[in-house]
Amino acid sequence: MMKDMSAMTDPRQPPAPTRAPVFELIEVEKVFQIRRPGAGLRRDTVGLRALDGVRLRVEQGASLALVGESGSGKSTLLRVLLGLDAPTGGRALYHGRPIREVRAEGPRFARDVAMVYQDARGSLDPRMTIGALIAEPLRHFGIVPAGQVAGRVAELLARVGLPADAAQRYPAGLSGGQVRRVAIARALASEPSVLVADEAVSGLDVSTQAQLLTLLRGLQRDMGLTLVFITHDLGVASYLCEEIAIMYLGRIVETGPTDAVLAAPAHPYAAALRAAAPRFFEPLPEPLPGEIPSPLDLPPGCRFSGRCPMVQPDCQTRDPQLGRHGEGRAVACLHPLGAA
Repeated sequence: MMKDMSAMTDPRQPPAPTRAPVFELIEVEKVFQIRRPGAGLRRDTVGLRALDGVRLRVEQGASLALVGESGSGKSTLLRVLLGLDAPTGGRALYHGRPIREVRAEGPRFARDVAMVYQDARGSLDPRMTIGALIAEPLRHFGIVPAGQVAGRVAELLARVGLPADAAQRYPAGLSGGQVRRVAIARALASEPSVLVADEAVSGLDVSTQAQLLTLLRGLQRDMGLTLVFITHDLGVASYLCEEIAIMYLGRIVETGPTDAVLAAPAHPYAAALRAAAPRFFEPLPEPLPGEIPSPLDLPPGCRFSGRCPMVQPDCQTRDPQLGRHGEGRAVACLHPLGAA
């Protein structure tokens, strides 16, 4: 019998190199030195550990939702991903290279990684027309010749569902949903490969949120964008992103496919977030019990032990680390839910 030589691998050939992820965080820490409470005029400071041993990979073309309560570290993690803050420890990489190093080399990073801010209106200069705001990155990065700028602005407005005459208007004359569309169009103007959005639909009515989420999902699919979406809303995460990372007190406590994590959460904190999420035609659920501890006074052992309904004695002495939990998932829990 003849063998199919095309299916065989030459052992003398080195394996094909694997592509580095878009973002990779390896044991990232971020500590802020702040004045010690009650220090008065003394210069005593204490380290506030905003990020503590964060591990995360974002592959090319992925859509990742970063979820957690206020104070979980999402904003600090965002600043590290954007190269605005250097990690105190660990490594923060963009395509295998330190993010801060790539950012310092020139405009490549700023063009490749676009940001949609939570305060979309505040991110737009109120003295500039919508057309001028969208044209600014086109001119700054030299995306198109000067004679084609107006045409490209019209294309971008159409792509986000705004009429061409919106180019002559000012941000103050637009609704909240329209301003978010302008912010998205401005972000897309640099032709990025990565789109980072911070609570990009919060504060809007349900109908407008749905329209913007549908827009973002279509753009991510059609343009092949890598999407990192910061949110506190599990419903938004479920609709928009295929992957989810749940943060608590400066750490990622569970990651995996969004549908799988929300259908059967392994970490009690993820389960509590899901239980506290509102549902249509049902009474409003009770909020997540207890208060998030101060990062200046972290409890021993598991950080969630003081709020966890499944707490066991070793949870108060052993600090769980993020480890594999089934196919494509990871959890930081000594006694994950559903474990045999």
